[in-house]
Amino acid sequence: MSALLSVISLLLTGIYLLLLIYFIRGWAVIKKPKAYANSFRTSVTVLIAARNEENNIALTIEDLLAQDYPKELTEFIIVDDHSTDKTADIIRSYADRGVKLIQLNEDQPLNSYKKKAIATAISVSKGELMIATDADCRMGTEWLSSVVSYFEANDLVMISSPVAYFQERSLFEYMQTLEFSYLIGIGASFIGNKHASTCNGANLAYRKDVFYEVGGFKGIDDLASGDDELLLQKVAKQYPGRIGFLKQREAIVYTHAKHTLGSFLKQRRRWASKSIKYKDKSIVALAVSIWLFNVSLLVNAGLGFYDAFFFKWFLLQFGLKYIFEIAFLYPITAFFKRPGLVLLLILLIPVHIIYFVYIGLMGNSRPYEWKGRVVR
Repeated sequence: MSALLSVISLLLTGIYLLLLIYFIRGWAVIKKPKAYANSFRTSVTVLIAARNEENNIALTIEDLLAQDYPKELTEFIIVDDHSTDKTADIIRSYADRGVKLIQLNEDQPLNSYKKKAIATAISVSKGELMIATDADCRMGTEWLSSVVSYFEANDLVMISSPVAYFQERSLFEYMQTLEFSYLIGIGASFIGNKHASTCNGANLAYRKDVFYEVGGFKGIDDLASGDDELLLQKVAKQYPGRIGFLKQREAIVYTHAKHTLGSFLKQRRRWASKSIKYKDKSIVALAVSIWLFNVSLLVNAGLGFYDAFFFKWFLLQFGLKYIFEIAFLYPITAFFKRPGLVLLLILLIPVHIIYFVYIGLMGNSRPYEWKGRVVR
């Protein structure tokens, strides 16, 4: 029994370390784009789906209106997804400044209101390049111009750009920021390795014609989540090698970590629910391997109370995980100018092991609540 568990632990640890080496390489090969002349020619539509965001939406709109991208090439469309607060009224107050409001009015329940909102906005948009963000995000004045510069200088059909947490108020939120940087880094690394698989919809750009060419959200519209990764995977299948990650600080979009454990777990379960629709089975296999590696850590830690042999295995796995994750995370947090966050890794790893195993079990097991609705 001990020999079998040792072999399994060794195999899973080896797979995880090879994955981290793969991620380290993927991040490293992405270079910061060169500065280009701002002779812009691309018409842009910024898309936002908003639901009950009265506390955030005005700040986001003000950031959008402050963009240095040519106003004659810019369109802002915000779709109100059946808000029960003052979100729609706030958006409407910006009509004279060029912000367009669309209000969903579905008479039949949907499981993917956000995809419906985005698709509705795209159907009436005038831009060539769609740039999606969220109603609680903040961005600098060069956000749009940096994304479009990268788009115009490269033969790309989709661009994933960085997202970061900010304004943390507790240790719990700082730990989320580090974990979220890990996720953003993985998405960038896959793109750097020419295998685009994951991204974040809070900062995602794609050509309008390509959205329709791949069928939009058709085939993935039965899930509440997946307006980002599942769309990216459809585009990657049609246009391999023409998806880029914009490794530029001016392109960062900022949002907030979850304030409570309950809201955090709901968010992560929603994200995990997308995995059942992944067409690329190699990504599913990698995710399962990472999950099994974390399971093996828990198993060896538990058995270590009865046999020190297993505890030694746990310490070895933990130590290797810690060293390799520092090597991966340090350049990513340095890019966000927050390298000190890696000091939290020693605290994050034990919590993350338990949480990752839990989310793997619960992410696809039953409906969950999101934005006041029960979805799946």
